[in-house]
Amino acid sequence: MSAIGDVWSFLTTGSNWTGSSGIWTRSMAHLWISLVATTLAAAVSLPAAIWLGHRRLAPVLSVGIANLGRAIPSFAVIALVLPISISLGFGLGFWPTCVALVALGIPPIFTNTYAGIVGTPADSTEAARAIGMTERQLLRRVEIPSALPFIMTGLRISTVQIIATATLGALVGYQCLGSFVIEGLAQPSRARDRLLTGALLVAAMAMFVDYLFNRAEARLIPWRRTVR
Repeated sequence: MSAIGDVWSFLTTGSNWTGSSGIWTRSMAHLWISLVATTLAAAVSLPAAIWLGHRRLAPVLSVGIANLGRAIPSFAVIALVLPISISLGFGLGFWPTCVALVALGIPPIFTNTYAGIVGTPADSTEAARAIGMTERQLLRRVEIPSALPFIMTGLRISTVQIIATATLGALVGYQCLGSFVIEGLAQPSRARDRLLTGALLVAAMAMFVDYLFNRAEARLIPWRRTVR
């Protein structure tokens, strides 16, 4: 049977969709950890990048620190956090994986947001100050709207990377779409139906989320469509 036939057979078998190890449950778990990690990464990155960008403080140092998440492999972060999570009673799976995903998600959000705020045209900020805007008003009405395309791009890149990397959670006991990949590799016969289905579902989820971000950008940043 071809690879496509294997995947189709796996997807059309009703029993593969139900239960705690079914496609639906694992897809929701994969989506959930990705959502939590992206939210936490944004909560850490956005305020810091906006404030530092507005103040034009330490551009090289700020971006360098934020990029540490890219320098350390995600699986290494999981391995480092795992014993701490167990000792604190948080257990296997979710939290060690989530910490690694947050570290991975911070750099794209931070660097894009910082660049967007710093890149606000000088004549716009000067005009805003000339008409009496406070620093808070300048940030809210001029700099953040100007940086919005960069912010959305950072969030999109971060979210897609997190969804793709969340498959590593299966290595530490988190039941997600990566579990299908691990199970497929673990079987002597290399059950490619499970392996390929897991990989394709992760890819499909990442592409769908990317599409949603593109649609959101079209609505939130209408002037970008005009420029294009």
